[in-house]
Amino acid sequence: MLLVSTNYAPEHTGIGPYATGIAEHWARSGHDTHVLAGLPHYPSWRLAPGYEGVWRTTETRAGVTVHRRRHTVPARQSALRRALFEGSILAHGLAAPPRTGRPDAVLAQLPSLAGGVLGARIAARHRVPYVPVVQDLMAAAAAQSGIQGGGRAAALAERAETWVLRRATLVGVIHETFVERVTAMGVDPARIRVVPNWSHIQAPSGDRERTRARLGWAPGQPVVLHSGNMGLKQGLEVLVDVARRAPDVRVVLMGDGNQRERLLQRGAGLPNLEFLPPADDGDFPDVLAAADVLAVTQRASVLDMSVPSKLTSYFAAGRPVVASVAAEGGTAREVRRSGAGVLVEPESPEQLLAAVRRLVEDPVRAGQLGERGPRHVATHLSREAGLARIDALIDEALGGLGT
Repeated sequence: MLLVSTNYAPEHTGIGPYATGIAEHWARSGHDTHVLAGLPHYPSWRLAPGYEGVWRTTETRAGVTVHRRRHTVPARQSALRRALFEGSILAHGLAAPPRTGRPDAVLAQLPSLAGGVLGARIAARHRVPYVPVVQDLMAAAAAQSGIQGGGRAAALAERAETWVLRRATLVGVIHETFVERVTAMGVDPARIRVVPNWSHIQAPSGDRERTRARLGWAPGQPVVLHSGNMGLKQGLEVLVDVARRAPDVRVVLMGDGNQRERLLQRGAGLPNLEFLPPADDGDFPDVLAAADVLAVTQRASVLDMSVPSKLTSYFAAGRPVVASVAAEGGTAREVRRSGAGVLVEPESPEQLLAAVRRLVEDPVRAGQLGERGPRHVATHLSREAGLARIDALIDEALGGLGT
């Protein structure tokens, strides 16, 4: 089995954990599993320690053979820098494809255009099934991101995505909101399968008050936490503005990303605004559970069909979610489906703060919302169910070719 994913472990947020989960599951099942990946860089957009100066490397992680290829890592985002990032992945992958022998099937994680093209070419060369899984679509993200040159980049990205998806044996999408858009690219709806992501964290196990004390969060102080990438799309300025309006509320931004420095500057001098590095995997569930409210935000211009990985983690943590996102997107639909949170308009600090205060002042309702998250995970978003859907997708693709 060959999986093509720019993001892979040790990256522990975003797409990386899902690619890692799939590959390690295949290896545990007895498959000879290979991954063509980039160098670890997300969400900080800096190379992880130990990979400076690395050009090409092959390593073994949990029974998986990981073939890494060097690429650019833009500290700041623009259409040109993103194009160079994708171009360097594609060029290096074409120049030095992994020596794996003939795979039985190739799965690629999108929105990496380069990964999609590489996966399609490798599958075509060996005449084996090619299955891209759409975690997000770069064309839509580029058009809505606010990145300079995003409109032209979106047009080019859509052409590349169309090429990649039309060559697929089957197309997996992580949410039903992608089906219409993928169909519009010329993919037969009969070849599209919904394969939702799963919650890749364990349930909290530590004492909540001890965790809060360790983090320096005062007893009784409302804590609103956002975890994950600090990029343009997230529009995290709204949380900085919440901190400015509510000195009694502690706003915590945990993670990294190319907008971190800008957010630090915007929130300079606010004693109730805290920036934390990404938590270790073992501590992550307890930190989420120690907050009173977990926030997910997006810019008002973003109609995101995807469901951010943080949302499945939030549900597992058992705390109420406030989603400041477009009402028609994938995040909003998943929050409504779970019943584990409330929706407010994007980029509205007034509405976001009002929702937080209502939850803090009504602990019974907050508790009810929080309890629904783990139930939703157990019913719909378990690791076992998610991996079984991926296995079924690959089995169907293999069966469709008579292999």
